[in-house]
Amino acid sequence: MFAFAIYDIQEKELYIYRDRMGIKPLYFYWDGKNFAFASEIKALKKLKSLDLTINHTAISKFLHLGYIPAPHSIYKNIFKLNSGSWMKVNSEGIEIKKYWNITSKISNNVITHKDQALVKLSDLLISSVQYQLKSDVPFGVFLSGGIDSSLITAQAVMLSSVKVNTFSIGFEENSHNESEYAKAVAKFLGTSHHEFIVSYKDALNLIDSITDTYDEPFSDSSCIPTMLVSKLAKDYVTVTLSGEGGDELFFGYGSYKWANLLSNPLIKTLRSPAASVFKKMSSRYQRVSKLLDFENDTNLTSHIFSQEQYLFSEREVRNVLSDEYLSNSATEPDKPFNSFLRVIEERNNSGNIGVMERKLNPMEIQAIFDLENYLQDDLLAKVDRASMKYSIETRVPYLDHRMVEFALNLSPDLKYRHGIYKYILKEVLYQYVPKHLFDRPKQGFAIPLNKWLRTSLSYLIDEYLSEETIKKYGALKYEEVKKLKDDFYGGADFLYNRIWLIIVLHMWFSKNHLTQ
Repeated sequence: MFAFAIYDIQEKELYIYRDRMGIKPLYFYWDGKNFAFASEIKALKKLKSLDLTINHTAISKFLHLGYIPAPHSIYKNIFKLNSGSWMKVNSEGIEIKKYWNITSKISNNVITHKDQALVKLSDLLISSVQYQLKSDVPFGVFLSGGIDSSLITAQAVMLSSVKVNTFSIGFEENSHNESEYAKAVAKFLGTSHHEFIVSYKDALNLIDSITDTYDEPFSDSSCIPTMLVSKLAKDYVTVTLSGEGGDELFFGYGSYKWANLLSNPLIKTLRSPAASVFKKMSSRYQRVSKLLDFENDTNLTSHIFSQEQYLFSEREVRNVLSDEYLSNSATEPDKPFNSFLRVIEERNNSGNIGVMERKLNPMEIQAIFDLENYLQDDLLAKVDRASMKYSIETRVPYLDHRMVEFALNLSPDLKYRHGIYKYILKEVLYQYVPKHLFDRPKQGFAIPLNKWLRTSLSYLIDEYLSEETIKKYGALKYEEVKKLKDDFYGGADFLYNRIWLIIVLHMWFSKNHLTQ
């Protein structure tokens, strides 16, 4: 069950529930008097007389994260119901409570034995895939050729009585083309494999639809290949399986290593002078200087995420936002990023009998940030909207709540061991597929955006980062935007995602006919 509503006729109360991990979206409008809910903002906007004032805080979050985190939306009076939550609506107003949350599932008992973990993980994943394969319509798997999707594919092949369809996307640019890896895995597993090689022209045809598909500013450029692979799959299947969640549950991101490094007391002491030195060096080291340049530990998790994604730091957000937007953002109510982190710290520091005594390490804390924020409001939203655009239902076996609860209480040493990310997941995978097929660096499901923005998509910079456009909508300071453009064209390659953020934001303003 994903999201559903129940109306109690006798009590005249409406109950609305969202699934544990936020696999499916749920929006609601509430202005203190009027209430409505839907799975998309565009459905709510069809209602008359809604107050659709822009949420300035949401825009500051968007610049920092690349998506708008729950409970915010781009509009002040439209909200996202958080994952694992239910709400009651009656004549007295609304009440929201959590029925399931990640931190409550963290136990003192940690699985440390490798063999025990392998058996348990394999059994849980087989059970989850088998459950997700239940369908009266044709199904397939999105296969990138990476660890997560390859393991899902292997188990689907083992469990299915029919030949499994797999779908992958490649790019004309060799540096971003992983389609050969997906093809090799598909060949070994014997799937019916389908691939689509993407050019900038294919991406160009979808850029204009990003705003309509996602309803609010959404800068994850991998939504473009996700839409393309969904369009490809629609010709063959109605249900697909996807590998979302594997990285967050089993430490698949470089940000987790940064979380460890930046918690080191010595590095904390030296980070400011080191950041000053790196800032004057090459583009690669300038990016490191951004990671080292944080104000305090309060929002360290969001800082690490933001800089790993090449986005604006909180200090940079304050610099680039216009005075009006910055002032409004400061006065609007906010949900702290690390509310879960405070809960964890209270448990760790408590001496009360019966409470959790387990100390979470920095990698675990960073992963929980991703599970509660990035996964729900970016990755799952991306896949859901892209697949639903082509009337495909996408299911995510790694996010079975049993899998999540198992991973939360698995020793970090079994997730990241001797420099190997997703160690235990890879050990399960190698029982099905030869290890040599994965001896390569991790490559995200990304388009060559850096190159395209300098060439075939440069017109987007000319249009949406122009002085006229920036001043027309009034959200950002043009002098800061101009400096960003100059630095990007001057060789600071890592700034491309900041450029893309501003393009997406002003594309949304333009499509929604909003002016200052």
